[in-house]
Amino acid sequence: MKKLVPIMFILICAVIIVSGCGRKESNELIVGMELAYPPFETKDEYGNPTGISVDLARAFGEYAGRPVKIENISWDGLIPALQTGKVDMVISSMTIKEERLEKIDFSKPYAKALLALLVNSGSDIGKAGDLDQEGKIVAVKTGSTGQIYAEKNLKRAKIIPFPDESACVTEVVQGKADAFIYDQLTIYRNNLKNPEATRAVFIPFQDVEYWGIGVKKGNQELVKQLNMFIDKYYTQNGFDAITEKYLKEEKAAFDENGFAWFFSDLNK
Repeated sequence: MKKLVPIMFILICAVIIVSGCGRKESNELIVGMELAYPPFETKDEYGNPTGISVDLARAFGEYAGRPVKIENISWDGLIPALQTGKVDMVISSMTIKEERLEKIDFSKPYAKALLALLVNSGSDIGKAGDLDQEGKIVAVKTGSTGQIYAEKNLKRAKIIPFPDESACVTEVVQGKADAFIYDQLTIYRNNLKNPEATRAVFIPFQDVEYWGIGVKKGNQELVKQLNMFIDKYYTQNGFDAITEKYLKEEKAAFDENGFAWFFSDLNK
């Protein structure tokens, strides 16, 4: 009988340890993002998640006292992943749109972005409106706000969706498309990579696009916690530190050209 006591004690301890591990796993914060948009969401040389959104997710994890796990998910799978509970949050440079709000909830905006055009250097496009005519071909990333803009404003052009931005850039560089519509930073960077084959055309008088952190519909507790975190992160100059780490040169170029920056004047 006495020999059974130590055995029972060991079994009870094992149960407690396993239960404790289960609680830790259940407290894990799963964050979905498409690791294909540097420097916001990408991979380092070893294949590990890195970038602005990754830093932001981990900072929120520290704020909430929860371990963070990054799930790399294709763009068109991010919202379904939230809806099915595969992930708790999505931080992937996702614009807050009415059609998305029908499916998921968002935090308050943490950044803003505007669209621009990557134009083939041999094309006669000087402004966005020049694309709205027969015979013009516009490359867009599937599901992006660039696609939404093109379908709304360029009724007469031929709009061709591609699954990733690199394919869109290739179409423009090779002269198969007149332009690619995407955010300013991506257009700026791809123009620098292809200075002879492309031109960057910025679109004036457009509505500002606000990025938010996506959560499952109805999870207002998480939305409230995220909003408090975003306010605190701004107050503590977290976004300034991120800019210095990842986007120092781009910030200088944007300031020089008078372009709106991602993490400034969100109330404007």
